[in-house]
Amino acid sequence: MDSVDLYNFEPLLQLLAVGLLLGLLPLAWLWRRHRQASGPVRLKALTLLTLFITFDLVLFGAFTRLTDSGLGCPDWPGCYGSASPIGARAEITAAQTAMPTGPVTHSKAWIEMVHRYMASGVGVLIIALAWMTWRQHRQARVAPVTASTLQASTVHPFWPLLTLVWVCLQGAFGALTVTMKLFPAIVTLHLVFGLGLLALLTAQAVRYQGWGEQGLPARWRLLLWVAFAVLWLQIALGGWVSTNYAVLACPDFPTCHGRWWPEQNWQGFALWRELGHTPDGQLLPFAALVTIHFVHRTAAWGVLALLLILAWGLYRHSGLRRQAQAVAALCALQFATGLSNVVLDWPLLAAVLHTGGAAALVIVLTWTLAASRAVSAPRAMSVAPLSTGTVS
Repeated sequence: MDSVDLYNFEPLLQLLAVGLLLGLLPLAWLWRRHRQASGPVRLKALTLLTLFITFDLVLFGAFTRLTDSGLGCPDWPGCYGSASPIGARAEITAAQTAMPTGPVTHSKAWIEMVHRYMASGVGVLIIALAWMTWRQHRQARVAPVTASTLQASTVHPFWPLLTLVWVCLQGAFGALTVTMKLFPAIVTLHLVFGLGLLALLTAQAVRYQGWGEQGLPARWRLLLWVAFAVLWLQIALGGWVSTNYAVLACPDFPTCHGRWWPEQNWQGFALWRELGHTPDGQLLPFAALVTIHFVHRTAAWGVLALLLILAWGLYRHSGLRRQAQAVAALCALQFATGLSNVVLDWPLLAAVLHTGGAAALVIVLTWTLAASRAVSAPRAMSVAPLSTGTVS
């Protein structure tokens, strides 16, 4: 693996062709299904479709990481300079023969390349979304304003353009994940940027339903923002646990190695270091992995309580009950899958679902933020009784 060029752009055009094909297939289906619809309706459908496929990509990215397939092809963007593992069969076989359980095997190479193919397909969809939004916005500026136009107003082109820039940055982090050999900070940022892409697409999808339709008391709106910020922090902590392979550092529950407060070693939270090493190149002590796991587990209790309080508050407002129920259900999923990761020795299905639950929480909270607005609490008004007089 050390002799492989980290960047080899020879198969780039072939990979772009695969991505274009994967992107055009859902676009063709969408166009056929909505060929009689207006521009805003088609844009709404395209945004929802892109959101759905991006969510699938996040899940498959988790599957790639959890099956140790992130280095299944040790170069980028292809696989040993080929557009698919078929063209790299000899190199993969040699690497697998030398290390049968190593990072490069035929199955891991296919998992890694399918992930890259899916990512390129999502890129094509986002390019189409940006172009169609800009085109629709330009037509709306010159067309006469009607009631139907106002009702089906589109997203400003800035948002899909920002989404396009964002997915390009996400692709750059994907490349660095491979070329920097699963550097923990890069892998965690790759996860966070992937979920950020879901948030951007969700906000745009909600815009077509009508922005700010539901009033939410200012204090609950503030709690919603706090929960949203805390969720991102917890996701980053969870990503740090996964990328440092610290999931099984505490093999028991609710204690950790039979202790309520295990030995702490904060070297694991040094951000700029190689996988399994301290910043000075020494092997990372096991106590550091325990600390990484324990911090995420401890923070999870507070995040869980905050989200359940938020769900209770949202349920009191009839227009946001669906979001409240979704938050409560996802909290239950996260608790069950997080517990399963510990007591069932990190099963693959539970681990992927744990990432999926976090991604779904990002979508639901973004949906709630975009579909609500802060309103002042109504003031209690006392009405004095009307004075009555006698008429003579």
